[in-house]
Parts: sequence; structure tokens; C-alpha cells
Amino acid sequence: MKVLFIYCRKFGYTPTIKTVEGVPDNKNVPVYFEDIQTAFIHVEEEDVVKNAEVEKKLVKNLKWICGKNQVKKVVIHSFAHLSDSKADPGFTMQFFSNIEERMKNAGYEVHQTPFGYFLDLQVDAPGFSFARVFKNIN
Repeated sequence: MKVLFIYCRKFGYTPTIKTVEGVPDNKNVPVYFEDIQTAFIHVEEEDVVKNAEVEKKLVKNLKWICGKNQVKKVVIHSFAHLSDSKADPGFTMQFFSNIEERMKNAGYEVHQTPFGYFLDLQVDAPGFSFARVFKNIN
């Protein structure tokens, strides 16, 4: 799994083009957040085998980066552009739901961008040490 964490003063998205059949239809309504930790996540094929282990490590990393950036709000975003290896979309959607539930149970406010869509993004990310962090979780 590859993850790009970006702390955002402001983060917004608008769904544009549906790219995965079978995902729910989404109206092109813009959504905006302030003071939020984003996680651009690429779930790889080998993560399917290590599911529980990778899930635990991702939650640990999310809590760590949220602590560094002093936020309790997270956006989970599928970003299948960090590796050539890709997990099945059905697995990835379930994996994201599991991560959301675990983070909510730990007291975080969690949102997911619409899965299976290209999005117009608005990112206002400051330039300090932990504003952008890349992790290879395996």
C-alpha cells in the first residue's frame, strides 16, 4: 500500500466522471472541508493477502499523522496512481469502510471521497514538515 498524506487548511472535491461500474451514482455536488488530514491511498494487490496487518498499520499511521498535524478529521481518498499493482475495486471499497469504522471508533471524524470517480480537487496545503508525508505500508 502506498499513501500520500496531505494536511489541508482547505480541501474540496466535486465528482466528475464515473470510472468504475457498479458504484453508486453520485451527483456532481461540491464538498468542502477545513483543517483536515487527507489520505490519498493506493491499495495494492498484495494488500489483499496481508489485509488485517496492512489495515492495522494504516490506522496507526493515520493516527500518527493526525497527531502531528493536530487534527481529528480525516478524508480517505482512493488514489490508484502510486503503483502499477492494484487491488480489486470491491476489496478496496470494503477496506476503506473498515478503516473508516476503526478511525471513527477511535474518536475521529472520517469522510470518504466517492469511490470510482474522477474528482475535481481543491487543495490548500501549507508548507511545513508534516503537511505532506509519503508512506509505503507493507
